[in-house]
Amino acid sequence: MDCNQQVSAIVQQAKACCVVMRQLGSATKSGVLLEVARQIRSRGDFIQQENRKDLEFGRSKGLSPALLERLELTPKRIEEMATGVEEIVALPDPVGEVTRMWRRPNGMQVGRMRVPLGVIAIIYESRPNVTIDAASLCFKSGNVSVLRGGSEAAHSNEALISVFRRACVAKGVPAEVVSSLGTTERDAVQALLKMDAYVDVVIPRGGKSLIRNVMENSTIPVIKHYEGICHLFVDRAADLEMALRLTVNAKVQRPGTCNALETLLVHREVAAEFLPKVCDALTQAGVQMLGCEETRSICPQVKSATEEDWSTEYLDLILSIRVVRDFDEAVAHIEKYGSHHTDTIVTRDWETAHRFVQQVDSSSVMVNVSTRFSDGFQYGLGAEIGISTDKLHARGPMGLEELTTQKFIVFGNGQERT
Repeated sequence: MDCNQQVSAIVQQAKACCVVMRQLGSATKSGVLLEVARQIRSRGDFIQQENRKDLEFGRSKGLSPALLERLELTPKRIEEMATGVEEIVALPDPVGEVTRMWRRPNGMQVGRMRVPLGVIAIIYESRPNVTIDAASLCFKSGNVSVLRGGSEAAHSNEALISVFRRACVAKGVPAEVVSSLGTTERDAVQALLKMDAYVDVVIPRGGKSLIRNVMENSTIPVIKHYEGICHLFVDRAADLEMALRLTVNAKVQRPGTCNALETLLVHREVAAEFLPKVCDALTQAGVQMLGCEETRSICPQVKSATEEDWSTEYLDLILSIRVVRDFDEAVAHIEKYGSHHTDTIVTRDWETAHRFVQQVDSSSVMVNVSTRFSDGFQYGLGAEIGISTDKLHARGPMGLEELTTQKFIVFGNGQERT
């Protein structure tokens, strides 16, 4: 069986499971997910054993410490995965929700009801916990998932998928409601992207090259989860102590995530006071800083930033810093170099804050809060499938509702159209 036939067989089985998923009630889905959480805990040693293979492979390939940190499944992270599944169980099931109902003059009732998208293919890189998040969210929202993680996490991903499938079988649900391509070969992805007869949506999560490849080659609708070039703008009316804390948190707390800070913008009127303090704090945290000439004139230890740096997602302890002359230049910089992911302003001027919220065109726009809060769990959505930088059909953190669509439902008592 060649690669195309193998992928075709997998997605055909997935499509057939859509009928099964539409028949599952909330109680059954919750039972499966609780079993998934139990299996994650009981098979933690097995999961870590497989994860160590990936960590060894990553070190041999020269992965950065930040990427290895993203890859590692510690006992704490395994417990967090299990807890995350249980939190998804506790969320309201969106499937079958009637969001609106109205009566027409002829007595006919028309409404809209949430339904699953169908078969969702998710192509992602690193962070094996995405495997459980994605499979659980798709399952809870009545979807069938086909997962393809990166080669750097191949053993971890397959272990987690096997755990999920064991839980399904234990509860009498076909294992094929969650599938893996079973290979990290690129040909398999190219084959998958042409399976529009069986796959309803593709969600890519990863770097530019992955997203671009999916966009250029897919015949299936795509919801992009693009890079996170996130900005923090220190306004002239900022509480500078707050700005210092938020900058360090947004950059340092977990630099390998898409909602970590990549560019710091500082209003010229507060630059001389703020930059020495923040640069000292960032240096102590091990952050390499790249800045404009005005930044370097205040903090000589900062290295020169290139034009490319302003549009780079580092996913590491590296930060670009630019002094801007005013609010408008800050917004213009974000518009030119940002990825429409997450941007925040630190200010005590609420008129300026509302201008920022209105004018910055990103999926999350924040005031006086770390960019690290751009997250489905932190927003109260439970775990997320990712953060969409698209505008159709979902934008920002994608939780359960964003994994459904709506269909019209109509009730009558014999009405005929004349």
